[in-house]
Amino acid sequence: MSRLAWASLVVVLAAVGLGVFWNYDGFDPESLRGATVVITGCTTGIGEEMAYQYARLGAKILITARRENGLKEVVAKAKSLGAQEAHYVAGDMGKAEDCERTIQTAKEKFGRLDYLVINHEGSSFKNVVNLYGKKFWDEDPDMDYLVDFLNVSLVSYVRLASLALPLLKESKGHLVVVSGFHGKTPYPTSAWGSAAKFALDGFFSTVRVELMKAQQDVSVTLAMIGLIKTPAVENALQNTKKGREILKKAVPMDETARAIIRGGATRAREVFFPTSVCWILIKLRAMFPTFVDNHGSACFY
Repeated sequence: MSRLAWASLVVVLAAVGLGVFWNYDGFDPESLRGATVVITGCTTGIGEEMAYQYARLGAKILITARRENGLKEVVAKAKSLGAQEAHYVAGDMGKAEDCERTIQTAKEKFGRLDYLVINHEGSSFKNVVNLYGKKFWDEDPDMDYLVDFLNVSLVSYVRLASLALPLLKESKGHLVVVSGFHGKTPYPTSAWGSAAKFALDGFFSTVRVELMKAQQDVSVTLAMIGLIKTPAVENALQNTKKGREILKKAVPMDETARAIIRGGATRAREVFFPTSVCWILIKLRAMFPTFVDNHGSACFY
């Protein structure tokens, strides 16, 4: 065998070895059997899919969203899939009293809390999905919408985590925060969305460090996700040729849900999904910020 062939073989084997190393996370599905899990934003999309994934793993789940009828349907299906217990709290996470009621219900139903998965996003004013990719901020600087969006998609995250931390400290539990690639890289036409996501990174990364310094064994996982093929995204994109082309880049909900669940269970610092886009784009911005600011959004849209 020639030297070039040997060198090529070494490179291939090294790449395979690194791939195995990076992808091995020690995930044990049995660790979730009987685990108590609260998930927000669960009547559709990734939140609903995570409820089903946890159910198949034999967890005890409590889910929240605003639509009670949808919650009842998800709870019924979760039970049929193997959830040891499944409960719901119908409420608006933008309201302090509903956040408090959610964590209190988990305490009453389970007596403990192993996982808090904060996933909801929205506004009381407008359909969030329909606003992505439409206008630059200075074309419509809607301050009332921004304040409402930040309340639902940032302040309520902080409130839920603060309420749950005493329980998570007792269980040496897991805090999982679903964010997005635009929480690490600016995305034009979504200044309001990036504002919330960047703030989630700042707040929860700091909480992670504080817990570590206080020697509290609570993991904090930030999930940086990209374009996911949720029903809302499909509805928003499928009516135009450009939208349908963009939709081809979207990744399935079930794969996304599994990646988030694995990351939380293995106490990962961050989850990037799809890795091929999110990880590369986010890491590239740290080295070449001007290039990514100019061209990064093209990776998704």
